[in-house]
Amino acid sequence: MHLTIETKKLNTMKKYLIFIVIFMISAGMLSSCEKSNEPLEKEPPEIKLRKKSAEIIEADKAFGFELFREVYNLSEEDNLMISPLSVSYALGMTYNGAAGTTLEAFRDVLHFEDLTNQEVNESYKDLMGQLVTLDNQVEFSIANSIWYRLGFEVLSEFITTNQEYFDAAVEEIDFFDPQTLKTINQWIEDKTNGKIKDMLDYIPVNAVMYLINAIYFNAQWKYEFDKDKTHEDNFILADGSSILTDYMVVNGDFNYTSNEDFRAVELPYGDSAFSMVVMLASGEKTVSDLVTNLDVEHWDSWFENSGMTNVQVELPKFKYGFKSLLNGPLCNLGLGVAFSGAADFTRIRSAGDLFISRVIHQTFIDVQEEGTEAAAATIVEIRELSGIGGCPVIFKVGKPFLYLIKENSTGAIVFIGKVGKPDYS
Repeated sequence: MHLTIETKKLNTMKKYLIFIVIFMISAGMLSSCEKSNEPLEKEPPEIKLRKKSAEIIEADKAFGFELFREVYNLSEEDNLMISPLSVSYALGMTYNGAAGTTLEAFRDVLHFEDLTNQEVNESYKDLMGQLVTLDNQVEFSIANSIWYRLGFEVLSEFITTNQEYFDAAVEEIDFFDPQTLKTINQWIEDKTNGKIKDMLDYIPVNAVMYLINAIYFNAQWKYEFDKDKTHEDNFILADGSSILTDYMVVNGDFNYTSNEDFRAVELPYGDSAFSMVVMLASGEKTVSDLVTNLDVEHWDSWFENSGMTNVQVELPKFKYGFKSLLNGPLCNLGLGVAFSGAADFTRIRSAGDLFISRVIHQTFIDVQEEGTEAAAATIVEIRELSGIGGCPVIFKVGKPFLYLIKENSTGAIVFIGKVGKPDYS
């Protein structure tokens, strides 16, 4: 199954010179751009976490880089974006229903290492509570919900655990009522301030539960781009051609990195608790080269020599949405058992016989002179084993191919052709 992008694509380059946008949520990333031409009156706000909660940050960072690489490698979209935090929270709730080898797969993929189940849940709660109140100049919200089919028996411990530690809204609802699809989609739309709409396309007859996370982010730049300086200029695409786009301009002292692989600048928001890092591949290097090495070890080492530098930043304005089915990427990372008939979700219901049928992820971002608005939502769909599960077979038609159109009762060939250079214009 393949879900396509639902908003209008921007004509930016394909997997080359795109801007990797990663929201800095905790320590271990680039140090904040707290210094500028104008001295700060106070230190930027910081998240203070217990040791175990800090381990969740590192786990999420490792998982996020791995997931992005998988999505990047499987996607053919010009523009893509994921929210590792959103996916982690949705899977974190699902984790509370897993047992046996399925539980171990979750622990491995999410890098929980030696954390106990209790420590995992406490860490998620600790992190969520501080993220949403960290910077009063940044609008940031995290919402979780669980929707289960009317009459489906769910273990009370599963419900109460997710209510206590994920602040999940829980509702038993008639999945066969056409209004239910609208109700779930409206919840997502409301929690993302209208930026993600109609995310769930249908409710299968054997679906029993949806575990959903929604994130909304809206922040002004600490140092806004001057609208009067916004100008049109060329943007080079992967094939060497160019398009005209609007460039925003800001001058100031920013945390800057330059090496043989890339140049990067960090643009802070609000009180510098959040920032955007923009990475531009150097010389003949490409974004694919950077993504190949995108892991915790490289990330930490890449920015060891970063420093405050006077920089004129010229950044294209951009706005787009991205939607993807994460079954393939998560299976590739080692969570395949959860998508199969061997899945063990006996902590959701004692009889088990459940599996993850779909993990749907959708994001939105709007970057302009005043700041950035972004949203993300993740849906984990749980079905009973009466349906067909398992990791998808990847059939990527990435080279010239033949096609036939036939009448099935007789086998008559109506059309036959070859595609050597796909074009859709």
